[in-house]
Amino acid sequence: MEDGFHLRISSYGDASLRRIHEYFRDDLLCVLENLDPHVLKRELYSQEVLGAEVYLSLQTHDSSSCHILLADILQKGREAVIGFWKCLYALSDLHPHPNLLAVLDEIDNRGESLVTDILLDEHGHTLTPELKEIQNQHKQHLMKKTETLVEHQPPGTTMEAQSFLINERYVNLIVVSTDQFRQRPQNELIQTGVKHEEILEETQTELEHIFTNRLFRWSHQAQCVPHAVMVSGVPGIGKTTLVQKFVFDWVTGKLYQRFAFAFFFRFRDLNRLGEVSLEEMILQQYPYLESQIGNILHNPERLLFIFDGLDESIHQMDFGSSKLSNPKQRADFGKIVVSLVREDLLEGCSILITSRPTRLASINVDVFQRMTEIMGFLHADRLIYFEHFFGDKELAEKAFQYVQENDTLYTFCYIPSYCWIICTVLSVCFRTQPTNNDQLMTSLPKTVTQLFVTFVSNLLANHSQNNDGAQELLTSIGWMAEFGVLNHIIVFDRRHLKSFHVTDDKHLFSSFIIESGQAPDVDYTFIHLTLQEFFAALVHFITYNPDKLKKTLEKAESYKDGRAEIFLRFLCGLSDNSTRSLLTSHVGALSAEASKDVIIWLQNKVMNQQKPNKSNKGKGELLHMFHCLHESRNTALVTQSIGSNKDVDFSNVPLSPLDCFVLSFILQCCMKTEEVNLNSCNIKNEGMRKLVPALRTITKFSLNDNNLTHSSCTHLASGIRDNQNLRSLNLSGNNLEGPELWDLMEALPTSRMEELE
Repeated sequence: MEDGFHLRISSYGDASLRRIHEYFRDDLLCVLENLDPHVLKRELYSQEVLGAEVYLSLQTHDSSSCHILLADILQKGREAVIGFWKCLYALSDLHPHPNLLAVLDEIDNRGESLVTDILLDEHGHTLTPELKEIQNQHKQHLMKKTETLVEHQPPGTTMEAQSFLINERYVNLIVVSTDQFRQRPQNELIQTGVKHEEILEETQTELEHIFTNRLFRWSHQAQCVPHAVMVSGVPGIGKTTLVQKFVFDWVTGKLYQRFAFAFFFRFRDLNRLGEVSLEEMILQQYPYLESQIGNILHNPERLLFIFDGLDESIHQMDFGSSKLSNPKQRADFGKIVVSLVREDLLEGCSILITSRPTRLASINVDVFQRMTEIMGFLHADRLIYFEHFFGDKELAEKAFQYVQENDTLYTFCYIPSYCWIICTVLSVCFRTQPTNNDQLMTSLPKTVTQLFVTFVSNLLANHSQNNDGAQELLTSIGWMAEFGVLNHIIVFDRRHLKSFHVTDDKHLFSSFIIESGQAPDVDYTFIHLTLQEFFAALVHFITYNPDKLKKTLEKAESYKDGRAEIFLRFLCGLSDNSTRSLLTSHVGALSAEASKDVIIWLQNKVMNQQKPNKSNKGKGELLHMFHCLHESRNTALVTQSIGSNKDVDFSNVPLSPLDCFVLSFILQCCMKTEEVNLNSCNIKNEGMRKLVPALRTITKFSLNDNNLTHSSCTHLASGIRDNQNLRSLNLSGNNLEGPELWDLMEALPTSRMEELE
């Protein structure tokens, strides 16, 4: 096999070899950054690609050094490039990074056609003068639509939206190859947040990182060049922004010039259409194409259709069958989309669709040759976002450091829209408390509820001159928001506004809700899905009705798909008087009776969930209640609800670092717990670090069969030293070794440990 690959890579001419090397640059950087630099250097030296001494100073392969390495190899010419690829092939057995396997597979399968496609992506097809002219017009139209990103200004400054050139403001999002979006027992934001840190580790070894220039390239899994691609992602994670950047890069010639024409549609806009043909659907949005529409559709393999927001479609998509084959044939747009995906209509065209993961759980997605999910920002990209937002590096780092130290807020920072809300809140806090650090730290949010309370109070303060109708507006949009949360509705129309007596003629309305479309076909969405969930909880404190609250709690509990999880956490967070007090100056006193009802409900739920021999499902529900307790900031309630329970058992329930942080908070409130069983919880080193403060409250602690390594020993040692409570510790089934293990051993004599496994 190695000889076959050597022959394949050696068969390319110098120009083709250089093109291939550049074509795979993003993938190669991804691979190099995740290879052991010593292993790579040894292989490069053995293949005589480069003198090993050139890179002896490189202890790690960061992005800049990997760029230098690739450039140096290219500069050294043909033999160095071939030798480099031979090195990668040799390393693929022991280090089978998915991007490396995909690249090698593409070269092996495509042969000379790969170079043909590279040239086609660079230069595009030769078009008639008429088609070329209308293509230029089309690209100019899309350029105006995609060249700027619109960002709201923080409240308290001006509510005018601010525009930025997309190339200056766009921050890379990590997109991975996955099909893990089936029915999830948790809210999709929480589930993805929990998975995010794991995904960041898995991208190093297990998951293929899909760059935008790879979406329509050879699929290692499907063993073909995909024609239908699905990009999924939770609300606010950047699906629309990603496709906007994709279209912009196509318009400017940077990406996929193999597509002579790209058409971008939003399902939300298509909902307004009756029966149409594909031609009519295109011309309604791009009327200037009418004179050439027949010629444009004549070569389907040159066409790309992008449909954004499948979860907002009013039609249930049955991708298992379709009957349309003529672009002039009329049908509802859902059948048109299905027919395009199935290639019954315009065989050979390419399709890109975006959707929330929850919608994909109920449809047949086998027809898509590539399934991807946007996982959001990497750690470094989050910092870049903060720097873009604040425009002041020192202030950005100060804000970012605060968020990093707050696990609850940082967990959701993988979502760009959450970053915007967090930065918005922190910028106001820094502006109002610029010098007094103690006052500043007191004013900063500690929980997600406090974050949104501060966000909303800042918006209300910005409208303080005309706040008479604030309570009325928050009440009406609150009941509409609750209806949406409990019924999985995020897009509202005029009928919803009328039904819930929402008045949209106030400036304050536009601070919370975005309008899209032209009258009379206007749609309304909250500026952030989580803001909708917050208002759904807040309305019960503004307009307290015990029967309504009881009914809502019962209904929210009945859903097993996690849709009400964040909503319930907000209810618990607002039960804290100090948290909700920020809003009283704007909307009047919030109900203490609602707070009592929520606390009683939470207490009963926690106590009922603590029965012995619970299933993993029951343990998961108890963990959710722990998050609600943490959000409530009610340490007395924690002590009262958990304190009498001598054992805490979450064995076989995967625990994220945030889960460990919340569990640590609970255990510290309880002062003393007889036994904590966290066997097989997939706890990693970061999770262990979060648990350390709680060690002083535990008598017997079991961490059997986790993923702890030597790094955890340091955390455990710091928790054990001078700990007079811990008597038994089970660390079997982990990978503990090295000097750090001796640090742990040396800490044991200082404790009163009686049993160690």
